[in-house]
Amino acid sequence: MEKLCGELEAVLFVSGEGLSVAFLAEKFGVKEKEIQTAIDKLQKKYGGESGVHLIKYRNNYQFCTNPNIAESVASVLNPVREKSLTRAALETMAIIAYKQPITKPEIDEIRGVGSDYAVHVLLQNDLISVVGKKEALGKPILYGTTDTFLKRFELPDIDALPSYEQMMEKLKTIETTDLFARTS
Repeated sequence: MEKLCGELEAVLFVSGEGLSVAFLAEKFGVKEKEIQTAIDKLQKKYGGESGVHLIKYRNNYQFCTNPNIAESVASVLNPVREKSLTRAALETMAIIAYKQPITKPEIDEIRGVGSDYAVHVLLQNDLISVVGKKEALGKPILYGTTDTFLKRFELPDIDALPSYEQMMEKLKTIETTDLFARTS
Protein backbone atom coordinates (compact mmCIF):
# COMPACT_ATOMS: atom_id res chain seq x y z
CA MET A 1 0.00 0.00 0.00
CA GLU A 2 2.86 2.40 0.77
CA LYS A 3 4.30 1.96 -2.73
CA LEU A 4 0.87 2.63 -4.28
CA CYS A 5 0.46 5.73 -2.09
CA GLY A 6 3.85 7.03 -3.23
CA GLU A 7 3.15 6.39 -6.88
CA LEU A 8 -0.32 7.89 -6.62
CA GLU A 9 1.07 10.93 -4.83
CA ALA A 10 3.60 11.47 -7.63
CA VAL A 11 1.04 11.04 -10.42
CA LEU A 12 -1.44 13.44 -8.80
CA PHE A 13 1.33 15.97 -8.22
CA VAL A 14 2.69 15.84 -11.76
CA SER A 15 -0.66 15.67 -13.57
CA GLY A 16 -1.66 19.24 -12.75
CA GLU A 17 -5.31 18.32 -13.28
CA GLY A 18 -7.94 16.23 -11.54
CA LEU A 19 -7.90 12.47 -12.07
CA SER A 20 -10.73 10.03 -11.29
CA VAL A 21 -10.48 6.90 -9.16
CA ALA A 22 -11.59 4.81 -12.14
CA PHE A 23 -8.88 6.26 -14.37
CA LEU A 24 -6.20 5.76 -11.72
CA ALA A 25 -7.32 2.18 -10.99
CA GLU A 26 -7.16 1.33 -14.68
CA LYS A 27 -3.70 2.88 -15.15
CA PHE A 28 -2.24 1.29 -12.00
CA GLY A 29 -3.93 -2.04 -12.70
CA VAL A 30 -5.56 -2.23 -9.25
CA LYS A 31 -9.10 -2.13 -7.89
CA GLU A 32 -10.85 1.19 -7.35
CA LYS A 33 -11.15 0.36 -3.65
CA GLU A 34 -7.33 0.21 -3.38
CA ILE A 35 -7.03 3.61 -5.08
CA GLN A 36 -9.68 5.07 -2.78
CA THR A 37 -7.87 3.69 0.29
CA ALA A 38 -4.61 5.26 -0.92
CA ILE A 39 -6.39 8.56 -1.63
CA ASP A 40 -7.90 8.53 1.87
CA LYS A 41 -4.37 8.14 3.30
CA LEU A 42 -3.08 10.96 1.13
CA GLN A 43 -5.96 13.22 2.15
CA LYS A 44 -5.02 12.68 5.80
CA LYS A 45 -1.40 13.46 4.98
CA TYR A 46 -2.29 16.48 2.87
CA GLY A 47 -4.91 18.21 4.98
CA GLY A 48 -5.09 20.47 8.00
CA GLU A 49 -2.06 22.74 8.18
CA SER A 50 -0.18 21.10 5.29
CA GLY A 51 0.81 23.59 2.59
CA VAL A 52 -0.75 21.34 -0.03
CA HIS A 53 -4.23 19.77 0.07
CA LEU A 54 -5.64 16.89 -1.93
CA ILE A 55 -9.10 18.03 -3.02
CA LYS A 56 -12.01 16.32 -4.75
CA TYR A 57 -14.12 18.02 -7.40
CA ARG A 58 -16.43 16.46 -9.99
CA ASN A 59 -15.27 13.02 -8.77
CA ASN A 60 -11.66 13.92 -9.60
CA TYR A 61 -8.75 14.35 -7.20
CA GLN A 62 -6.07 17.02 -7.50
CA PHE A 63 -3.43 18.70 -5.37
CA CYS A 64 -3.91 22.39 -4.64
CA THR A 65 -2.50 25.02 -2.32
CA ASN A 66 -3.94 25.09 1.19
CA PRO A 67 -6.48 27.94 0.94
CA ASN A 68 -5.29 29.28 4.32
CA ILE A 69 -1.88 30.10 2.85
CA ALA A 70 -2.81 30.79 -0.77
CA GLU A 71 -2.30 34.54 -0.39
CA SER A 72 1.21 34.06 1.03
CA VAL A 73 2.13 31.78 -1.87
CA ALA A 74 0.64 34.22 -4.39
CA SER A 75 2.56 37.15 -2.90
CA VAL A 76 5.83 35.24 -3.33
CA LEU A 77 5.14 33.79 -6.77
CA ASN A 78 3.19 36.68 -8.28
CA PRO A 79 5.12 39.88 -7.56
CA VAL A 80 2.84 41.68 -10.01
CA ARG A 81 -0.51 40.53 -8.66
CA GLU A 82 -3.31 39.92 -11.12
CA LYS A 83 -6.16 42.35 -10.89
CA SER A 84 -8.43 41.33 -8.01
CA LEU A 85 -12.08 40.65 -8.56
CA THR A 86 -14.26 43.67 -8.03
CA ARG A 87 -17.43 43.63 -5.97
CA ALA A 88 -19.40 43.71 -9.24
CA ALA A 89 -17.51 40.65 -10.55
CA LEU A 90 -18.07 38.76 -7.28
CA GLU A 91 -21.77 39.64 -7.31
CA THR A 92 -22.07 38.58 -10.95
CA MET A 93 -20.26 35.32 -10.22
CA ALA A 94 -22.68 34.53 -7.37
CA ILE A 95 -25.68 35.18 -9.63
CA ILE A 96 -24.27 32.90 -12.32
CA ALA A 97 -23.45 30.17 -9.79
CA TYR A 98 -26.99 30.09 -8.41
CA LYS A 99 -28.97 30.76 -11.60
CA GLN A 100 -26.89 28.92 -14.24
CA PRO A 101 -27.29 28.61 -17.07
CA ILE A 102 -28.11 32.31 -17.33
CA THR A 103 -27.84 35.02 -19.98
CA LYS A 104 -26.17 38.41 -19.57
CA PRO A 105 -29.50 40.27 -19.94
CA GLU A 106 -30.89 38.11 -17.09
CA ILE A 107 -27.81 38.92 -14.97
CA ASP A 108 -28.23 42.63 -15.75
CA GLU A 109 -31.89 42.45 -14.75
CA ILE A 110 -31.06 40.86 -11.39
CA ARG A 111 -28.21 43.30 -10.68
CA GLY A 112 -30.08 46.34 -11.99
CA VAL A 113 -26.97 47.47 -13.90
CA GLY A 114 -24.92 46.33 -16.88
CA SER A 115 -22.53 43.42 -16.29
CA ASP A 116 -20.41 43.53 -19.45
CA TYR A 117 -17.10 44.17 -17.69
CA ALA A 118 -17.80 41.78 -14.79
CA VAL A 119 -18.68 38.96 -17.20
CA HIS A 120 -15.53 39.73 -19.22
CA VAL A 121 -13.33 39.56 -16.08
CA LEU A 122 -14.93 36.29 -14.96
CA LEU A 123 -14.38 34.77 -18.40
CA GLN A 124 -10.73 35.93 -18.38
CA ASN A 125 -10.20 34.32 -14.95
CA ASP A 126 -11.86 31.08 -16.14
CA LEU A 127 -14.46 31.27 -13.36
CA ILE A 128 -17.32 31.15 -15.87
CA SER A 129 -17.66 29.93 -19.45
CA VAL A 130 -20.13 29.93 -22.30
CA VAL A 131 -22.32 26.84 -21.90
CA GLY A 132 -24.66 27.34 -24.84
CA LYS A 133 -27.27 29.65 -26.34
CA LYS A 134 -30.80 30.21 -25.12
CA GLU A 135 -33.63 29.27 -27.44
CA ALA A 136 -35.03 32.81 -27.50
CA LEU A 137 -35.06 35.82 -29.78
CA GLY A 138 -31.46 36.65 -30.69
CA LYS A 139 -30.20 33.40 -29.13
CA PRO A 140 -28.40 35.06 -26.19
CA ILE A 141 -25.32 33.33 -24.76
CA LEU A 142 -25.75 31.21 -21.62
CA TYR A 143 -23.08 31.30 -18.91
CA GLY A 144 -22.20 28.78 -16.22
CA THR A 145 -19.41 28.16 -13.74
CA THR A 146 -16.20 26.24 -14.50
CA ASP A 147 -13.98 23.72 -12.75
CA THR A 148 -11.75 26.65 -11.75
CA PHE A 149 -14.75 28.09 -9.89
CA LEU A 150 -15.26 24.76 -8.10
CA LYS A 151 -11.60 24.57 -7.13
CA ARG A 152 -11.44 28.16 -5.88
CA PHE A 153 -14.49 27.61 -3.68
CA GLU A 154 -13.46 24.05 -2.72
CA LEU A 155 -16.66 22.49 -4.05
CA PRO A 156 -16.76 18.86 -5.23
CA ASP A 157 -19.53 19.79 -7.69
CA ILE A 158 -22.15 22.49 -8.22
CA ASP A 159 -24.69 20.57 -6.13
CA ALA A 160 -22.47 21.23 -3.09
CA LEU A 161 -22.94 24.98 -3.51
CA PRO A 162 -23.61 26.42 -0.06
CA SER A 163 -26.70 28.42 0.75
CA TYR A 164 -26.83 31.88 -0.76
CA GLU A 165 -25.94 33.41 2.64
CA GLN A 166 -22.88 31.15 3.04
CA MET A 167 -21.73 32.00 -0.49
CA MET A 168 -22.04 35.73 0.16
CA GLU A 169 -19.96 35.29 3.35
CA LYS A 170 -17.27 33.43 1.39
CA LEU A 171 -17.29 36.16 -1.26
CA LYS A 172 -16.83 38.79 1.47
CA THR A 173 -13.84 36.82 2.78
CA ILE A 174 -12.27 36.71 -0.68
CA GLU A 175 -13.01 40.39 -1.21
CA THR A 176 -11.45 41.27 2.18
CA THR A 177 -8.39 39.13 1.39
CA ASP A 178 -8.05 40.77 -2.04
CA LEU A 179 -8.40 44.23 -0.46
CA PHE A 180 -5.78 43.35 2.16
CA ALA A 181 -3.41 42.14 -0.57
CA ARG A 182 -3.82 45.42 -2.49
CA THR A 183 -3.01 47.55 0.56
CA SER A 184 -0.03 45.57 1.82
